[in-house]
Amino acid sequence: MLLKRLACVLLIISCSSALAKTGTDTDDQTIGMVTGPKTGTYIAFGKDIAKEAAKEDIIVKVYESKGSVDNIKRITGSEKVSLAIVQSDVLGFLSRSKSEESLEAARKLRLVAPFYDEEVHILASKDIKTLQDLNGKKVVVGDEGSGSMITAVNIFSIMGISPANMYQIDPPRGVVAVLDKKVDAMIFVGGKPVKMFKNMEEIKKLNQDDLSKKLSEVHFLPLNDEKLRKEYKTSALTHNDYSYITEDVPTISVTALLVTYDYTMKKDAYYKAQCNAMSRLAMMLNKKLDDLREEGHPKWQEVDMNAEVINWKRDECTQHVMIDTLPPDKNLQNDLLSVVRKR
Repeated sequence: MLLKRLACVLLIISCSSALAKTGTDTDDQTIGMVTGPKTGTYIAFGKDIAKEAAKEDIIVKVYESKGSVDNIKRITGSEKVSLAIVQSDVLGFLSRSKSEESLEAARKLRLVAPFYDEEVHILASKDIKTLQDLNGKKVVVGDEGSGSMITAVNIFSIMGISPANMYQIDPPRGVVAVLDKKVDAMIFVGGKPVKMFKNMEEIKKLNQDDLSKKLSEVHFLPLNDEKLRKEYKTSALTHNDYSYITEDVPTISVTALLVTYDYTMKKDAYYKAQCNAMSRLAMMLNKKLDDLREEGHPKWQEVDMNAEVINWKRDECTQHVMIDTLPPDKNLQNDLLSVVRKR
């Protein structure tokens, strides 16, 4: 049933991506950015960017959204949106589609900058020991169109896993469903420590044997298969993240990315104006990164905007800006000077 609904989601993307980006008002320098739910980190990052951009006379209008799928639909459609924050594995999600329109949507996306990593958490009953044990089981995959849903479907596709049922319910209810043994596992993607998993530490403090027993019967599933490393970064969940973990649990992570539409595909006035706007924004991000780390969301501390991201092409409108504004390597400069001056 879920796969049929996913097909509908992809169809929605297909219909919207078939519409080319168009525009006539090249003097309008407002940059539209789609992010995420109003209580999430994505929209907080968007608001931080808009605040710093305004100081440089760049207007960024931030929109909330339903998640990565919604963002792809909107950035590749006719809506006046130039930027989106998505998970890095959304490209693999689109590329595995048999739909030419979805493949076309993937080809129109470009990376402006990577932001921060988000770890994959699979909370499961202890009798589920490996990913393969999820074959024929009941699994919560998160809200429809969410990044967690994309990652879950991606992982199952890569590993050839077919759960009996995949439920689209909100994450807190998914955690309770696992603890109550109504489902076998739930998948959630979020930067550790995730608050709802951190809150599970409180169960021990309640001094209720039945609740403590529930906690002792679940664990985080290890994710260390070589197939997953071709598309995901490696990470680990530790005792420092969640006190009820006694041994490090290997896992994988996705990266939250700032992406744009490929505005180099055409040479008309609108596309040139949008390309210039992306370039200005990239210059602002480099200039204001220290301010964002100091005044913005705590996750800005983890941002390395020049880090490599598997499978993604850098945006040509912004790439030269990101490289040109890197701080000089003085040791390298001295080495080069010594060679040049050598007689």
